[in-house]
Amino acid sequence: MEKRWVQAVKGNKETTDLLAQQLNIDQSLAQILVQRGISSFEEAKDFFRPQMAQLHDPFLMKDMDKAISRIELALSNHEKILVYGDYDVDGTTSVALTYSFFSQFTENIEYYIPDRHKEGYGISTQGIDYAHKNGQSLIIALDCGIKSVDKVAYANTLGIDFIICDHHLPGDELPAAAALLDPKRADCPYPFKELAGCGIGFKLAQAYCLQHQLPAEKYEQYLDLVMVSIAADIVPVEDENRILAYHGLVKLNRNPCMGLKALMDISGRNKDYTLTDVVFVLAPRINAAGRMDHANEAVKMLLCEEDSLALSQSEFINQQNTERKTSDQNITAEALALIADCDILIHKKTTVVYHESWNKGVIGIVASRLTEKYYRPTIVLTESNGLLTGSARSVAGFDLYEALVGCEDLLVQFGGHKFAAGLTMKPENIDAFSDRFEQIVAATITEDLLCPEIKIDTEIQFAQIDGKFQRIISQMAPFGPHNPAPIFVTHGVTLATKPYVVATKHLKLNIKQQNSVIFESIGFGLAEFETLLQFDQPFSICYTIEENIWKEQRRLQLNIKGIKI
Repeated sequence: MEKRWVQAVKGNKETTDLLAQQLNIDQSLAQILVQRGISSFEEAKDFFRPQMAQLHDPFLMKDMDKAISRIELALSNHEKILVYGDYDVDGTTSVALTYSFFSQFTENIEYYIPDRHKEGYGISTQGIDYAHKNGQSLIIALDCGIKSVDKVAYANTLGIDFIICDHHLPGDELPAAAALLDPKRADCPYPFKELAGCGIGFKLAQAYCLQHQLPAEKYEQYLDLVMVSIAADIVPVEDENRILAYHGLVKLNRNPCMGLKALMDISGRNKDYTLTDVVFVLAPRINAAGRMDHANEAVKMLLCEEDSLALSQSEFINQQNTERKTSDQNITAEALALIADCDILIHKKTTVVYHESWNKGVIGIVASRLTEKYYRPTIVLTESNGLLTGSARSVAGFDLYEALVGCEDLLVQFGGHKFAAGLTMKPENIDAFSDRFEQIVAATITEDLLCPEIKIDTEIQFAQIDGKFQRIISQMAPFGPHNPAPIFVTHGVTLATKPYVVATKHLKLNIKQQNSVIFESIGFGLAEFETLLQFDQPFSICYTIEENIWKEQRRLQLNIKGIKI
């Protein structure tokens, strides 16, 4: 699918000129900083050198004082505590962090992850019954619970208190928990609203340490876990998330916890990790445990304190990831065939597909793959415990969650955010839901949102690209939502050598602009241009600039996102 090139609006020229001068950097790089809201030397310093001291006071979060008081009471009374979390990367890292942190202060603590296939998402009755049976009177729930009004009410009848640490959007009614930590609460004054679930757990640990004047190392030792959750949960890499991701990457690359180190070793990549590497190398493996079997295996790995145990646990999880790949490839092929065989489905503004035998654990990945192919809001459903359960994915700029709110009466439950959500419905509602979802999306989505776009930061000449230019770009990392790797556009580019295709679909080419040096380049998925590009014909490219590391050799490489002849 051809993508639209959209160039960012230039920032204020006077501010750009001043920043370029103060920082002694290229004008184009100063312009990118201004476009990203950085307008002074001090702001640039904070951006390039994020400090842990810049983190917000955790007690600004509504109910944090109540949460700490309830935990202190539980510890002083030797109550049994259950740490409860979701089965994805954010949930498992949250549980590992919170369980490990409070294990420093009590032995009366256990963790619980619901079974994706038997219990589904969020707080389950089985989980509460488990706590009751084991005499646990306090449940700390992470990355879920904000909409579990009925479940928390049920727990209260059994004398079990909840501390909820969530980052999803609340419903109209809040659960009657002992403490409810969620920056997205309408009444929460916390200055940053976009923490991941593990980030909320981290703030809880930070608050406990501040309250008891404990050293920062007590909670900072978990920065690698927080960073992995930020990468995997696709939250904005700005404000606190940028600070946590920055320092979390430093820890991952220097001194990761044993479980992550073993997983890095077994993946064949054990250094120089970026957030993107975490997304594509570590996160799928951690996720695979909950997709294929039980997410307890992921938590076990993250909590390992012996090398041999960490190694065997990471090998097991790596094998589950291999099985997951096979499963999601097969289901994706089946789903694509379903759409291709149906004219009505092909011409809709949405995709809703269902098969009763699809593995519930991988339908979220399948939904992402279908979104890449057809680029429209997508829902993939399967059967689970007599109900249809599904994963939904959106396209940039379209609020999927709001569309689901419009279908609320046809759903048993749903939760999530603008770009991704989970939902459950009765089987008899699937046709009515598909029709309503299509109507709502068709009425509210614009045509340009149905065409993927490449957001270009600025135009540059190849002559500007050198080692210093690349070093400044690398210091803008970590990259992710709200702070993507800068994308440049350059016109009048020509071939220096004949292009060729690698791995059937990727284009390798050496290019130059007038008398510039020759740049090695790769265009992932751009094999079609091999025969279209001619030596005597200039073309335009948009691209990111990367450092390619091969056999300990480092050199600049252009990662081409789009070509226009």
